[in-house]
Parts: sequence; structure tokens; C-alpha cells
Amino acid sequence: MEITMVLAALKVVGYGLGAIGPGIGIGIACYGCCVGTARQPELQGRLFTNFILGAALAEALALIGFVLAFIM
Repeated sequence: MEITMVLAALKVVGYGLGAIGPGIGIGIACYGCCVGTARQPELQGRLFTNFILGAALAEALALIGFVLAFIM
């Protein structure tokens, strides 16, 4: 019974580590979008579109980590 608890805890830790990268990536992308919009407000629509696309791809990595944590 202890082995199953250890494995469950390792899954949670593994997902946590898997979510750090996408979280940092989305934060950096949001910062870049905010800075770019502040410098050139006329490009706000294009920058926001690219930001949403990048954030969606980064979130896909987090979801893959979530699924892999439960599969293993």
C-alpha cells in the first residue's frame, strides 16, 4: 500500500514539474505582448493574435504532461 501512495505522490510532483515550463513560457509571452503593445499600439490586434496562439501551444504541453502523469 505504501508503494501506491509513493507512486501517486510522484505523479503529482511530475505534473507539477511538467507545468512549470508552460507557465514560464506563457508569462514571458504575455510580457512580450504587453511590451510590444505599449511600444506600438497600432499592432495590438496582430500581437494579441500571436500571443493567443503561442499560449495555446504552451498549454497543450501542460495538458500532455497532465495526461502522462495519470497514464504512468
